[in-house]
Amino acid sequence: MTFKNRFMTLLVGIYFGIVLIKSQVISWFQINDMFLFKDPYMYLVICSAIAVGSVSVFLIRRFEARTIEGADITIKRRPFHPGNVIGGTLFGMGWAITGACPGPIYAHIGAGNFIMLITFFGALTGMYLYAFFQTRLPHTEWVRLKPGPTGAS
Repeated sequence: MTFKNRFMTLLVGIYFGIVLIKSQVISWFQINDMFLFKDPYMYLVICSAIAVGSVSVFLIRRFEARTIEGADITIKRRPFHPGNVIGGTLFGMGWAITGACPGPIYAHIGAGNFIMLITFFGALTGMYLYAFFQTRLPHTEWVRLKPGPTGAS
């Protein structure tokens, strides 16, 4: 990836963080109201994200889009796995307790909410624990990390 691509990625990330902050989707109060079914705002945001994602996937497939570096984009269908329910439940519980999922953690930290560093390190710990125990967990073959050009193993 060239310096220009990295710089543009940084700018898009900063813009995305500003959008998260200004739209209040990182507000603990908004998230709390969502989980208590007091306010539909977050559900509407999530539904609009699903709509944008669906249209994006359709367009990527329709026009055979490529990455910024010219590589083909392939979107594979994944079979259902019961572990997704367990993982999703754990994710939702962490989201409800901390008021942040992975993207907004960075926005919180960038906005000066440094208490979210605890959440950030908790997320990192969970990620590394999963990687450590991955070979002992029940998975389908497609979930297992394989060595590749990204260095994942």
